[in-house]
Amino acid sequence: MSTPNNTTQLLAEFPELSHLSREDLEDLLADPQYFQAIFHTLRNVKELYQGQAELGLANESIANHNLSLQQDLYKLRSETKDAFDESKNLEARWAELQREQKEVYQRFTPQFLLMRLRHATTAQDDLSEALASAFVRSSSSDASSSYATGKEVDDFVKEFRDSRKIYHKRMMWGDRWAAGEVVWRDD
Repeated sequence: MSTPNNTTQLLAEFPELSHLSREDLEDLLADPQYFQAIFHTLRNVKELYQGQAELGLANESIANHNLSLQQDLYKLRSETKDAFDESKNLEARWAELQREQKEVYQRFTPQFLLMRLRHATTAQDDLSEALASAFVRSSSSDASSSYATGKEVDDFVKEFRDSRKIYHKRMMWGDRWAAGEVVWRDD
């Protein structure tokens, strides 16, 4: 049972109950169905349920909006994944191309080119010496018949002179390089 002070406080908080008598209030506390019937007619409760319903509708609207975006989001996620995978493939290809480029450029470094010049110079010297040896051998095998003809000698001299000219040019470039007179530009 409530005291007069409690009743005054109850009526101050819920003025809708002021028309009920003390017996009605006691019945209200004793009968759960009666309590529920009165409880749901209170202005504060109606406002609370109204706010709850509005929030529920707002949440439902947001959920429906999110569901309407779901397919676009899945498509965008797939496109993003495809773009990421493609970028990883291109990154791997880039590394491979850089390695290949390094291998190609290595053949054009000053050290590699100097080594190639030295090998070519040696090979040219060997070639001209082989020409001279072959001419001497063919001349000595032809000695029984007669010396080589003038045309054969002229052809040998021209070929030998051209071969030695290439050799000496390569030697001069090698000497200049060794003297520091050759400068390689990177452009």
